[in-house]
Amino acid sequence: MEELGHWGHEGTKDRGTRAGGIGKGGAPGFWNRVGGPREAQTLPAPASPLTPPCRDPPALPAVECWAISYPQAVNCSWVLTPEPLLDTDFVATYRSMGECVRTGPQSCSFGDVQMFSLTPYVVNVTAVNPLGAASRLLPFLLENVIKPDPPEDLRVSPIPGETKKLLLEWSPPGSWPFPEYFPLKYRIRYARGESSIGPYEQTSYTLTGVRPGTLHRIQVAAKDFTDSGEFSAWSLPASGTPWMEP
Repeated sequence: MEELGHWGHEGTKDRGTRAGGIGKGGAPGFWNRVGGPREAQTLPAPASPLTPPCRDPPALPAVECWAISYPQAVNCSWVLTPEPLLDTDFVATYRSMGECVRTGPQSCSFGDVQMFSLTPYVVNVTAVNPLGAASRLLPFLLENVIKPDPPEDLRVSPIPGETKKLLLEWSPPGSWPFPEYFPLKYRIRYARGESSIGPYEQTSYTLTGVRPGTLHRIQVAAKDFTDSGEFSAWSLPASGTPWMEP
């Protein structure tokens, strides 16, 4: 049986499939294997890089609040995910109509707080842009959001004559206003397996049983003495090597 093909412009029969034939109305098209023209196909135009992105009302803010300077004030911050494409303003209030004073583009702070109150504080953050608004309410009890800043001025020193000991010293965070009346307790982390010890009430500690002649990396974290709230983030690291014989 003769193999089917299609006729070219010169009346000769070519075999197979060829692009670039003429469809109806002179439009470029494809010829199929049985010799008939197939309609030209219109492909969707690629998206222009100049096409503006979709713009929507703001997403719900994700809000968190921490009492880093208990009992003086509460600090709150928020983020929008995804980031807004339009200019977006924020209104932040607490409890009924108190103002949470802006401390940055997406943060605020308020004072005049009441210790041990059983009435929750409620922070309301509203994101507003030309296409709409979205609000998030965050209720909390003051003592549940205590979270100090990390301890400061951490020092790691050798102890003369002690090849397996290090002296650690640090200061409470400067943002913690009354450490003598509202003391902190501390945990210590050192690099051996990222293990931690504590908590301890003092701002110094003698680390024993360390490996002689080895550089040790130390960090400290703080928490309210009554165990309210959460531990701070870890402090900036400090390093030291035990005393070695001359």
